Order: sequence, then structure tokens, then C-alpha cells
Amino acid sequence: MRCSLIALLTAQVLYMGLPATAQDKPLTEFPYTPGLDTSALDTTANPCEDFYQYTCGGWIKNNPIPADQARWSVYGKLYQDNQRFLWGILETLSHKENGNTANQHKIGDYFAACMDEATVETRGATPMQPVLDEIAAMRSKADLPAVLAKLHLSIADNGLYFGFGSDQDFSNSSNVIAFATGGGLSLPDRDYYTKLDTKSKDLRAKYLAHVARMFALMGEAPALAQQHAATVLRTETTLARATLSVVDKRDPYKLFHKMDLIQLQALTPGFDWGVYLKAVGLADVSALNVTEPKFYRAMARHWKNSSLDDIKVYLRWHVAHAQASSLSSDFVTENFNYFSKTLRGTPLQQPRWKRCVALVDAQLGEALGQEFVDRAFGPELKNKTLVMTEQIEQAMRDELEHLDWMSPATKVKAIDKLKAIVNKIGYPDRWRDYSSVAIARDDFYGNVTRAMQFEVHRQLGKIGKPLDRGEWGMTPPTVNAYYSAQMNDINFPAGVLQPPLFDPKMDDAPGYGNTGGTIGHELIHGFDDEGRQFDAQGNLKNWWTPQDATKFQSRAQCIVEQYAKYTVVDKIKINSKLTLGEDMADLGGMVLAWTAWKVQTTVVKPESRDGFTPEQRFFIGFAQWACESNRPEDLRVQAATDPHSPGKYRVNGVVVNLPEFGKAFACKPGAAMTSAKPCKVW
Repeated sequence: MRCSLIALLTAQVLYMGLPATAQDKPLTEFPYTPGLDTSALDTTANPCEDFYQYTCGGWIKNNPIPADQARWSVYGKLYQDNQRFLWGILETLSHKENGNTANQHKIGDYFAACMDEATVETRGATPMQPVLDEIAAMRSKADLPAVLAKLHLSIADNGLYFGFGSDQDFSNSSNVIAFATGGGLSLPDRDYYTKLDTKSKDLRAKYLAHVARMFALMGEAPALAQQHAATVLRTETTLARATLSVVDKRDPYKLFHKMDLIQLQALTPGFDWGVYLKAVGLADVSALNVTEPKFYRAMARHWKNSSLDDIKVYLRWHVAHAQASSLSSDFVTENFNYFSKTLRGTPLQQPRWKRCVALVDAQLGEALGQEFVDRAFGPELKNKTLVMTEQIEQAMRDELEHLDWMSPATKVKAIDKLKAIVNKIGYPDRWRDYSSVAIARDDFYGNVTRAMQFEVHRQLGKIGKPLDRGEWGMTPPTVNAYYSAQMNDINFPAGVLQPPLFDPKMDDAPGYGNTGGTIGHELIHGFDDEGRQFDAQGNLKNWWTPQDATKFQSRAQCIVEQYAKYTVVDKIKINSKLTLGEDMADLGGMVLAWTAWKVQTTVVKPESRDGFTPEQRFFIGFAQWACESNRPEDLRVQAATDPHSPGKYRVNGVVVNLPEFGKAFACKPGAAMTSAKPCKVW
């Protein structure tokens, strides 16, 4: 993904928020920001010494991090503009009494129920009491499979010991099979439970206090709440120690362990999978992928060695943690104080409208997305994006055909994979059917639960059915893009194809540097250290000769060593084995965007503007998508969990490897933004 907003979305659905300020108003049209913004520049900086500061210094100065954000960026600002536009849509639909379609009625009522804070406050924690009663009614550990099944169907939180869903079979991408994944944690990564540095110990101590306060909100006496918090931390630490690292999870072979029910049962002898599967409606499942067998063995030992009461305590915590955003403000605020303020340094909760918009997008996203597309994404924009995509794919084909390090045999397979890539632009060809989702204007908690149940059943219902290759993994308003290795498709939602990221009013140079770089980035993901392990049909299959694989790894190692030298915050360096795929996609994507733009200049002659040559405008357009600021706490989380490097290095780390950049800005040999031995894979 060009820019990860998953953490941002997660933060928004974790807590309610404050009333909208006077400056927060719904939009009926987008505010325009040009694709190359001269006011964002810092012309006192030398582009050959720090290109990021040169292109983004003015933006950083003029755009301080809002108090309700852990980070702020060009992507984040567009995301908020999109949200305000969606707010305008939902506000109108929620008050319109006649003439709405069925979907318009659903999303309008969902939004109205979410915004009805008075009713939510009145109900307090009462809505989740039936779920807590289910847990309390357990009489033995033999009840756990049935109870977990009910929780997974209605809450679908991986913190409830493990995750269970569906995905494509790694060995046959046309088949959808059951996936049993790791889980069980609340903190961002396993290392938060095991590292012994002062900062990690402090965060664990504060987490322990937070869990105790949540138990107190559920009615427990302080001493008992503290005791139960210790049980939660002890359990999660046990599970964390058996969890794969974030780097290991980038290796698909380490996540592919196809089993039958007998083999799965052998991993967890005390847990009756027959009961669980029947309860989730999958009694006939015969094949599963267990992504982390070591985790499941550790979980089984935990169940065997733990008391029933401790298991109940753990489940109660994860129900409250997962449901906090749907409860009264005391739960919301407590959740915010730890997971946003303490972990990420965010001073203030976001206004309630942001959370409600995000929830509609998360749970009824294609119904809302259809409204967004109708108003903000026309066929001309879609066609222009498609033309650019096809140009960049041709640039990739030319690159493959002329590679001097890849053998003809591997080239044939690589080109076959390239030709098989499907381009998805703007929105799906067929909209999702939400007719079975019951939405009530006076039942916010119930709406969240029913929409979640719909999605869980939809996902589980795919198992054993023909694969729907037309499905999208993001909603149309999303400000992001992605490549799917198993679908072998690249996806550009309408939300990311808006100014300043994609500016149809701007000349081609910055557009190809920005959007062209994004397209190239996603395309390269099909050939990065992870994507290259899947073939043209999306199967996990080695199509490389041993010699070519070695040459690829050698070139990738150059990028690993380069980025490992960059500091994220304090003395924490980039975990360049974690960020390799994104770093490689950033670099390779710009190579392809440059090639495609040069072809485009034969169609539309480029001109100098604003005192910059077309080549300079290309690189400035590329860099300005990455302008951002982060709070130190958020940078620590990013360093531990985010496969993307910080924006500064997604710019400077790329241009240092592009001789075309040095030529465009007349950089002298030895300048910081030049390299005598640049890295290059694609």
C-alpha cells in the first residue's frame, strides 16, 4: 500500500469523541489543493541535500498536527476532506424523510443512531450485558468452543484468542478455504509484551492500569479489577511469546499450513473443533489453513493450565475492549486515554461525526461508496487513470524484457504474471447487497452488532464457493491503494484519485510523479520480496530459477542495508526487513512512473511552470504526497509495526537511487541525494 491508513481508521473506531467544532462542517464539494503546491516548499533548503525538506518543509510548517490526530499528512488531510464530504452526504440522508433508496435509508439511519449520543449514554454498558452473561454461564472448559463461536460471529475480534475466517488457498487461489489465524493480543505487537527496556515496561504498567479501570467500569471492586488485569496481561504475554514476528509474517510460506480437521484437533486436544465449526455454520469444512501452528499449541497449553475463571476474565476483557466504542462515554474515554493518548500521543478525542462516518464506511462501505462515486468520480477520471495504468504496465514489460540480470526462463513467467494483472479503478463493477442487514434508527449498538454479523457470515459463506475475483478489499472512499498477490490485481479506490493526489487540472509531470508513482508502487508489489513468490494465477509457487532468485535477493539486500541506517525516532532505526516490500515498491514504482511519463511527453509536450522544469515538477509532484508530521509516540508504534518507512525516507531514500533526479536538480557528485552505487531491483 502506498500509504497505510489502517491505524488511522482503527483509532477512529476505538472511541467516540467530542462534539464538532465550529470549523468542522460537512462539505458539499471538495476543497481544491493543487497536485504541485508551491506553498508547501521550503526554498531555503537545498534539494540535493534534503529533498524532503525542500518539497515538504513549508507544508510541515503550515500544517501542524491537529490535536485529535497522532499523525498528519497530505494523505490524512485528503482522508479528512473525504470524511467531511461523506458527512455531508450522511447528514442529508439521515434527515431526509422521503425518496431515499433502501441503501440510502440504511446508511442514513445508521449514522443517525451513531450520532444519538444521548441514547447511547443512557444505555451505558447495558447493551453488552447479554454477551457477558454468555461468558458467565460457562460451567466448564468444554463450553469454550460454543461460546467462542458466538463471540466470533457477533464481535469478530481477533483478540478473542484467535481469528477465524476465509481466504484464498495459497496452493490454489481459485479455492476459498477456512483460515484459523493467530490473535489474542490487545497491544500493537508481540514485542510490547516481551521487551525489557524502560519504555516498554512503562507502557505495560500503564496498560495494566487501563485494563483494571475497564474492569472497574464493568462493576468490579478495585482490588478484584487489579487482580483480573494481571490475569489478562499474563495470558496475553503467554500468547505473544508464541506469535510470529512482524517480519516472519511477511513470509507466506511461514503462514501456510494446510490441515484437515484431525490435524487441527491434534494441535489443540482440549478444544472441540467439531463443536466450534458447527456453531459457526461450517460443520462440513474439511480443509483449513492454520497460519501459526506454534501459536495454537501454546494456546492449547494455556487452556489446559488455566482455570475456567481466568479464561472467563480474559474473554470479558476482550469483549469490553472490542465493544468500547459502542458503549457510553466512560468506556470510550478510558479506551481513548490508553490506546490513543498514551500509545500514540494524541491529545484529544476526535469529534463524534468522524467516528460515525468511519463506522458507516467500515460496515456499510459499498452503500456509502456508491453515494461517494456518484458525486465525486466520473468516467473521464476513471479512463484517465486507466490510461496511466496501462502506460506504467507497458513500462514494466519493457523493464522486464531488458533486464540484464534475469534469465529468459524467469522473464517469460514474470511477463505472464504482468499480463494477468487485473486493474480495478474507482469502484467495483457489482455493488454489495446489504438488504439482509437490519438497521434501526434507535439502536446504535445493535446496528454495529448486526452489521458485523452480516460481514462475518458473508466471509464464512465464501468457503467452498467459487472465488469472486471482482470483489474489492477497500471501500470506494478510501484514501489508499493496494495490490493483492492472490487475486493478482491492483486496486485504486475513487477516494485516492482526488486532488492533490490525482489532480486532473495539473500538467502531466507532477501527476505522473504522484499518481503514476502510486500505480507503479502497487504494480511492483507483485514483484517485491513477498509478491514475487506468487505466480500469475495467485498461487504460492516458485517460478524463479535458483540463480535469478539469488540475484534478486542480492539487489534487495542493497535496499535493506540502505534503509537500516535511517532513524525513525530517538535511537530507533527502521526495521528494514519489515519495510523492504514497501521500500522496493517506492523505488521501483518511481522508475516505472518516470518511464511512462517520458512516453507521455511524446503525446503532450511538457512545459516549465512556476520556475521549475518539467523534470523538476515530476519529482516535486512525487515527493509532496509524502509530506507528514508524526508525534514521537506514534513513530515508536510505527517503527514496531508499520511496513512503511516514514515519509522523509520514502522520498529521500528513493531519489538518492535515481540518477535522473540528480540530473534534474544539477546535483554535484557527493551530494547527500546522490549515490555512487544506487540500489535498483526493477
